[in-house]
Amino acid sequence: MSGDKELADLRAQRMKELQGMQQQQQKQEEMQQQQQQAINSVLNQVLDQQARARLNTISIAKPERGRQLESVILQMATTGQLAGRLSEADLVALVERINAQTQKTTSVKFDRRRAAVDDDDD
Repeated sequence: MSGDKELADLRAQRMKELQGMQQQQQKQEEMQQQQQQAINSVLNQVLDQQARARLNTISIAKPERGRQLESVILQMATTGQLAGRLSEADLVALVERINAQTQKTTSVKFDRRRAAVDDDDD
């Protein structure tokens, strides 16, 4: 009988832990949603409709690049570097400037010697 009580106590304790974890996850999700709403609010204030549409398109195609652009625009807005609303042309110029700064160079190297050594059809 005491084993059943201990088992019931363990189950009740585990249920409380799971409920606590679930509530914590819900709080984190709510905070993330609030942060995203605040970001969207600022972006709607500083971007015109075409620029906002372009930023959304970039975010869908390349999520990392979209987040990077959003953070740059938010930083510019909070530091007062934006005089008015950004147009689509301004956003394109900003994208090009960021691309020039973060452009990666790729190189392709062919190792032709290995192909000649692997010819053992004799």
